[in-house]
Amino acid sequence: MRNFIQPGNSLAIAVPYATGVSSGQGVLVGALFGVAAVDGVQNAMIEAGTTGVFDLTKEPALAIAAGVRVFWDNTNRRITATATGNFQVGISTQAALAADATVRVWLNRVPAAGA
Repeated sequence: MRNFIQPGNSLAIAVPYATGVSSGQGVLVGALFGVAAVDGVQNAMIEAGTTGVFDLTKEPALAIAAGVRVFWDNTNRRITATATGNFQVGISTQAALAADATVRVWLNRVPAAGA
């Protein structure tokens, strides 16, 4: 196919955060969410994984059940279960206890409501 560019498993994006980003951290640019493959300073072009399953930092003291829609809190740069004011990024694949620092997330932009 002549107009095929790439599979899209990872994309080059500009780091939007003044404090930069570390490899393995979530990155939100507009409506595009990915997980940084490398460290980068603000405005640097980095590769970010856009598909797959990742362990991502979650909101402290929040327990998240398996199969729950999860959202990116861009202010605090972490996963939350709160939809309001946050960006949906996927579904938890394993339960995370309140004491856990991360939650395992399948990046999947599923509809905000319904099955």
